[in-house]
Amino acid sequence: MLDDFLIRALIAGLGLVLATGALGSFVVWRRMAYFGDSTSHAAILGVALSFAFSMPFYLGTLAVAVGMALLVAWLTGRGQGMDTVLGVIAHSALATGLLAASFIPGLRMNLDAFLFGDILAVTRSDLVWIWGGALAVLGLLVWRWQRLITASVNEELAVAAGINPKFERLILSLALAIVVAIAIRIVGALLISAMLIVPAAAARGFARTPEQMAGSATFIGALAVVCGLFASLRLDTPAGPSIIVVSAAIYAVSLVAYRK
Repeated sequence: MLDDFLIRALIAGLGLVLATGALGSFVVWRRMAYFGDSTSHAAILGVALSFAFSMPFYLGTLAVAVGMALLVAWLTGRGQGMDTVLGVIAHSALATGLLAASFIPGLRMNLDAFLFGDILAVTRSDLVWIWGGALAVLGLLVWRWQRLITASVNEELAVAAGINPKFERLILSLALAIVVAIAIRIVGALLISAMLIVPAAAARGFARTPEQMAGSATFIGALAVVCGLFASLRLDTPAGPSIIVVSAAIYAVSLVAYRK
């Protein structure tokens, strides 16, 4: 029989990949890996604010991630370079969050759990947040799917079809913010981007359509969660990094299969 904490970890991981499979595909297509990485780093400030004001850390993390997405959209719209804006905001927020954490004893002791994740410590209330956020992201992507695909393939074509590429980019940014908020407890701020990118990159070699890639990325992510948790249990290794390592191994296999 599996222990309750392991069942909760499995349910949490499967809820996460429900969102990261499709969203990670867009991250790969649109080369938004740095945006996801920057958002996850900035989320540490949200965690610090949540502890400081005694509120659920999911809300604090989501507020900071959404605020960053909106600020980046506003600054890039005023002619600022995307990479520069992301670098300045993400590192400033990360440094501010780490500084604030040094003044909060409870957070200072648990900071590693938010940096590297602690999927084995998720509670039933965490599962509600994780699955609620994942379903919200999935619903958002399904609602905008064709418009997002068109804007990702060719922005000029999207404009000709009456689609606003900037708005679709903002939709993806908000979806990323939600995923960061729900994933920080599972894989941590430093590994969220890997959970988005690696399964989607592995799925790319097997898929022929956008829908196939999104579905394959979800399946690969789920397989990585199951195998990573099993390896963590047998080898006594950290669960979050174990999941990412399994994803990377599947990606390596996909490269060989793609070349053949």
